Amino acid sequence: MTRKLYIVPIAHPRQENLELLRRTLSEIFTIPAEFLSLKLNIDSVYNIRRNQYHATEILAMLLRKMPADADRIIGVTNLDLYIPILTFVFGEAQLKGRAAVVSCFRLRNEFYGLPANNDLLAERFAKEAVHELGHTFGLIHCENPTCVMHASTYAEEIDLKNYQFCPNCRAVVNSKIR
Repeated sequence: MTRKLYIVPIAHPRQENLELLRRTLSEIFTIPAEFLSLKLNIDSVYNIRRNQYHATEILAMLLRKMPADADRIIGVTNLDLYIPILTFVFGEAQLKGRAAVVSCFRLRNEFYGLPANNDLLAERFAKEAVHELGHTFGLIHCENPTCVMHASTYAEEIDLKNYQFCPNCRAVVNSKIR
């Protein structure tokens, strides 16, 4: 069976960033990445007090609608995401699971009062998607500051990382892909 990684756009993420994301994920994980259109009722996971969407609930929706031929599925969005114990998240994934979600909402320079830079946004978005999918392969946060699995609390920290895994993290991913 051919392994597939499905990318599910949620609430109209920026189209110009999606093709870079697809190419990056296919290359890094050596799994064909394809776009998949799913109907998700995200209104049900909106928290009016926080003005954010519950990332864990979006993961559950993705898992319920995951195609049988999917190895992994990642939702991509421009919505502001949270989990109850944190103010916000760039994304979330199931550790050793099959689903992840990532948002570009807080990756945009404009969010911080800076001039728009779509090239930088696309890079951050792809790095965070690789990071979250890394968790699905069992990776935890890496101490290597240039590894894509290094934890990032601020968007600027993402800029310091590579798209790639360090040798130790790469070995883990490779062992799970074969």
